Amino acid sequence: MTRRTWAVAILGAWGVSLGWLVKREVFRPTGTRLAEAALSVPPGAVYYRLDVSGQQVGFASSTIDTQTTSIGVVDLLVLRVPALGVLHRTAAMSRATLSRTLRLERVDARFDGDLGQFNAHNAINGDTVLVSTLLTRTDSQTAHIRLAGPIVLPSLLPLRLAFGGQLARGRTYATTVFDPVLLAQRPVTVTVAAESTFVVADSAAYDSTALAWIPARFDTVRAFRVDQREGEGEGGMTTRAWIDAQGHIVRAETPAGFVMERTAFELAYTNFRNRDTTGLIRASTSPGRGAVVATTALGARATLRRDTLSLLRVRLTGVAPGALDLAGGRQEQRHDTLLIRRETVAALAARYRLPARDSGLVRWLAPAPLIQSNDPRIQAQARLIVGGAADPDRAARAIAAWVHGHVERQRNAGAPGAVQALEAGRGDCNEHAVLYVALARAVGLPARTAAGLLYLDGRFYYHAWAEVYLGDWVAVDPMLDEFPASAAHVRFSIGGLARQAELVRLIGRIKLEVP
Repeated sequence: MTRRTWAVAILGAWGVSLGWLVKREVFRPTGTRLAEAALSVPPGAVYYRLDVSGQQVGFASSTIDTQTTSIGVVDLLVLRVPALGVLHRTAAMSRATLSRTLRLERVDARFDGDLGQFNAHNAINGDTVLVSTLLTRTDSQTAHIRLAGPIVLPSLLPLRLAFGGQLARGRTYATTVFDPVLLAQRPVTVTVAAESTFVVADSAAYDSTALAWIPARFDTVRAFRVDQREGEGEGGMTTRAWIDAQGHIVRAETPAGFVMERTAFELAYTNFRNRDTTGLIRASTSPGRGAVVATTALGARATLRRDTLSLLRVRLTGVAPGALDLAGGRQEQRHDTLLIRRETVAALAARYRLPARDSGLVRWLAPAPLIQSNDPRIQAQARLIVGGAADPDRAARAIAAWVHGHVERQRNAGAPGAVQALEAGRGDCNEHAVLYVALARAVGLPARTAAGLLYLDGRFYYHAWAEVYLGDWVAVDPMLDEFPASAAHVRFSIGGLARQAELVRLIGRIKLEVP
């Protein structure tokens, strides 16, 4: 064998080895990369201040605890917003357990706020089923939610991106996240943009003159900008965050003007806890015309009444395009003006018989957490209300009248679930909405919840209601006995649990003006 033949053989062997190495390192499964990279996940805690329009409205923290076979992540969020002379507090905490490949195994969540008080225990059974148990002071409900594949928590997505080697400019990823507080899945698309440098407060010192903590030392942190788009179509909302190499958020911004910034513990928490809220509470006692109030009309003891308003024109500012689900159906957006038109009688002419069999409506017929349409108590009551009626319009009206007549208007301290509302016979707008939706779905009538603001006596209050499909989606408010609901209902979100915490973040930012 000649030297040239030996050289070709050696180069060929080297090429094969290099190809095998590239295949092993570059084309390894994501789980394998995560398993190796996650071994270097460091324990520790980071703290954030939460701002709206430059004013701190809350704080948050994220703590990582590494163990031999698992990783624990605890996330805490606290919001305190004054409204009508009362400081409203909303707190949410989740405790997640991950495998060493950063695969979610279980997550426990606790929510405490005007929306209610409840605990949720969620365990992943393989990658196909999520077993979710919701506990209140007096009741518990378990739901089995089918999964299309592995899911991650919104707060854990940055960790997976960083240690999965996916923080590279120009990369785009699609996944599904599960919110342990809202008990809902949603698709997200992540796009990685350019890297930036931030200067963050690393420690703090107490200033006896200012009677507050001030930054003592600073740290320079490099982070990639990550655009996370939730939902599908043009109406999706994009959140922008900057993530460092350790998978921690350095800064995050939402289109609604909510900003989260990393800082020292004393600056995020201690200063906020010790702030003087007297002036803020006093200023919130008499909100002006067009003000957004961070509670329900029932919680604010406002006078509730039926409304027949057929058209409402609202000028909306302070919200970026795509931040809210504003357009569609009875709502039309023209630049910064929103038109809400009450549905006409012609819109109530459904051209199908119950139960609905349209495959495009399957999502709005299935049971969901807090909307337990498959519960025997819900199904039995729905049959009693509707009887043998197969006409969707007649069934929708009958259910609305029954919920209005049998659920007392009263603030609720527990989870706003349909079964809980049926058993207790009382509740706020959330309970009326989820009970209506559950009863409707139980007889094969497509229905969904909607959340937004109720215009009442010149102010806007948080409110939830229902939408039922009668050839087109029609707004129904069983609490106020409106069928269809008046144009005073300004919709911000569709489907899932009515999310007051999301609207709390808009306080101080969103502005509405009624000509």
